Amino acid sequence: MKFTSLLILSSLLIFSVGCSPEAAQQPASDTTSPSAETEAEPEIAAEPEAAESAEATTKSGTFVPGEAPTEGTVQVVTENGESYLELDESFKTSDQGPDLFVILHRSDDVLATTEPPAYPLEEGDYVILGPLEEFTGAQRYPIPAEVNLDDYQSAVIWCRQFNATFGVAKLEG
Repeated sequence: MKFTSLLILSSLLIFSVGCSPEAAQQPASDTTSPSAETEAEPEIAAEPEAAESAEATTKSGTFVPGEAPTEGTVQVVTENGESYLELDESFKTSDQGPDLFVILHRSDDVLATTEPPAYPLEEGDYVILGPLEEFTGAQRYPIPAEVNLDDYQSAVIWCRQFNATFGVAKLEG
């Protein structure tokens, strides 16, 4: 009886060690060079794809506060022919505003061309990219293909409900 239990326990132990991730990876490190050549081929094939999907930053800026504390940097990147507005991981704005949006504005000095404390915007001077996803952290917003980036000089965090500008980043580059 004890021998049978010991045999079953030993078998289970051998089986579990044989199926562990470390054991499964170990034989791969002992492979011959033809297998290593096979692994190199996908990397070579992936290089042209990586070159095609490379990002190019065209404009960037740093947020300054308007009606609410807003900080961080923003950049316009082009990837595979598509443009995006990216807020970096240091982005932060007030969580006190309802209805916050990320927009592009025509003015290169939004705060100087509007009136405090709300810094209201006029229709036609901006294009809405989308609702603000998070009050902090990295985020990415697609820029519609029909938007001519040369016409827009600033990225803005804007409260649509109260027409209040929370923060602005002048885009340069």
